Amino acid sequence: MEKIENKVDEKFIKQAQELALGAEIVPDGIMGLAKKLQKSFETNTPLRVKLGLDPTRPDLHLGHTVVMRKLKKFQELGHKIVLLVGGATAMVGDPSGKSETRPALTKEQVEANAKTYFEQMEKVLDVSKAEVVNNADWFHPMSFVEILKLTSSTTVAKLLTRDDFNKRYTEGRPISVVEFLYPLMQAYDSVKVRADIELGGTDQMFNLLMGRDVQNFYGNDDGQIAFMLPLIEGTDGLVKMSKTYPEHCISLTDSPKDMYGKLMSIPDTLMDKYYTLLTDLKFNKENNPRDEKMRLAFEITKMYSSVDEATKAQNDFINVVQNKGIPEDIKEVKLNEPVLLTELLVKLNFVPSKGEAKRLIMGGGVKFEGNKITELQTTISKSGVLQAGKRKYAKLVF
Repeated sequence: MEKIENKVDEKFIKQAQELALGAEIVPDGIMGLAKKLQKSFETNTPLRVKLGLDPTRPDLHLGHTVVMRKLKKFQELGHKIVLLVGGATAMVGDPSGKSETRPALTKEQVEANAKTYFEQMEKVLDVSKAEVVNNADWFHPMSFVEILKLTSSTTVAKLLTRDDFNKRYTEGRPISVVEFLYPLMQAYDSVKVRADIELGGTDQMFNLLMGRDVQNFYGNDDGQIAFMLPLIEGTDGLVKMSKTYPEHCISLTDSPKDMYGKLMSIPDTLMDKYYTLLTDLKFNKENNPRDEKMRLAFEITKMYSSVDEATKAQNDFINVVQNKGIPEDIKEVKLNEPVLLTELLVKLNFVPSKGEAKRLIMGGGVKFEGNKITELQTTISKSGVLQAGKRKYAKLVF
């Protein structure tokens, strides 16, 4: 007799729709997620929702919070969040979306970055209630025979269907065998933590679906769902938010003033996406775009600082940018002798290098006492207010 599949209850379909807002789910979309949710309820077994973290850099940015906010929603529904630190995979380096081999990290770098990650993640979800694991615990002790078994779960032909691998292979650029192992390692993580759902960006689709295949290979016929979220662009509106482009990146470690100012600089075309993926508010297209952007900037700044700090950041922005004023609390810097402007900008941490200082000056982004400076060899030898870009000020005192 043909098995009759259980009907999915409407409440789980609705729950799946709310969770899936802005996401792409494979396989079976919302219905696939709804079935997982219903089975979890019927068996009183929380879903295991995995997020892999390869801590390649110490700072998280707003792009990371898109996934973190979804984890929080799963957590609020009583499911188990599994935060997987890539102690082994980070020492390989994920080549996703890269045109060349990525440098690997040391064990010490991984541990230091992971500690910082969790401190910043606490701003979004309850890390203390999550299960935290490190894939170094199973990869480092693996025998070569076990590694060979893992590699037999897929083929080179399938690995070459991944866009970045295919592009590099077609162009004759090198792909190391180690890089081929990366998606298999990420997939094997899903086997070890018994993941029901794995979250990641849309650029991770191949790796997440590989996790499902490898789970099947190791005997789990009901493999994980790939829950993919869009990448958000940085403040230029063009390139995905990344620490590789610090001038367009909004970090969770930014000061409230900088975070608010950067959010006010995003293109109007990004507002709907930012509202949907980064807040619980809804974008009102009927309102004045400037007012909607200020509401967005205030809400996000408040989320990662406080109401008081967000209010102060907003007031500073209105004073400095809209009213062309000078911040009230700019830092005072005492100087004992004349200093070359390019060196001073680096010393004040206004720019990371002399090269960036030169570009900022040549682009007309530096003012002293309200006057634009364009001469690269300028020396500052008297007291006054120095401005770099739209939001960085220092009161120089000789």
